[in-house]
Amino acid sequence: MYPPVQSVLLQIGTFAIHWYGITMALAIFTGTAVASRYISRHGQDGNMIWDMLLWILVPAIVGARLYYVFIQSPRGPNGLNEYLANPIEIIQIWRGGIHIYGAFILGGLALLLYMRWHKLPLLIYLDAIALGLIIGQAIGRIGNFINQELYGPPTTLPWGLRIDAQHRLFPYNDMTKYPDSVRFQPLFLYEMLWDALGFVLLLWVARRFSKQLREGDLFLLFLIWSPLGRFFIEFYRTDSWFFPGTPFNLVHVLAAIAVIGASLLFFLRHRHAPEMPDNREAASNSHLETPDDASDMQPGNEVNIQATDTLALDTPNASS
Repeated sequence: MYPPVQSVLLQIGTFAIHWYGITMALAIFTGTAVASRYISRHGQDGNMIWDMLLWILVPAIVGARLYYVFIQSPRGPNGLNEYLANPIEIIQIWRGGIHIYGAFILGGLALLLYMRWHKLPLLIYLDAIALGLIIGQAIGRIGNFINQELYGPPTTLPWGLRIDAQHRLFPYNDMTKYPDSVRFQPLFLYEMLWDALGFVLLLWVARRFSKQLREGDLFLLFLIWSPLGRFFIEFYRTDSWFFPGTPFNLVHVLAAIAVIGASLLFFLRHRHAPEMPDNREAASNSHLETPDDASDMQPGNEVNIQATDTLALDTPNASS
């Protein structure tokens, strides 16, 4: 497996358009469109998602880059030390090196501030953002493929990834020990497929169990699914800093907290929860009677109306 294109699509002088940037833009656009459609289908203003993007995107990118540089990048001359010696490289995100967890942290803070400022319903927006994030993550992994990054140790699997010498990290940059014929685990592919499958599953759950789900449930399921896959993929990373003497890094800790915390919260929310009505069905049933049914309001029908109202009041969960 080898990228079919070079990392630079077009270059004029010092100005260059990188495929990495194009895939990131596609991922952001697609994720935002999905989230906007979900919001619109649930009675909210979908345009708010696009407006929100302008306020969240910059903090998210800054957080993603800073997390990678200072936490995720390996310690040594080819990692953190290089960034500290050449600070200009910290802002050169087109060379690769951003981390979704950093985007979650700063982007999440910006999201909460935006939601509070505009007094928007938080949980339903979190559900929409969960769908947008997971499909965006899947698309964004294509950029890792083109940049020849996010790969694991050598493998003999038929879908092994070829990595050029200039993209090799220690110890695989020793071309004598690891010649050009060596192939590596395509971790980007595993995560892309995991996230794509997660997107399909979330959509299916949202439609199949619409009456049982509560607002915020899709976001909790996202916090279970996405970090769970990332937890196991991290064991094969070659570009991460790990706690000394262990196979674990900070991503393992954050992923475990997310999966366990979201699982417990989801369980507690539904432990004794009654079935939730479909919002769209409830809305359609809330309309007043049409003129064709006006005969039901004639003087001879007061008793039937009162009996119906009494039955509704006496029925458990009738208003839920």
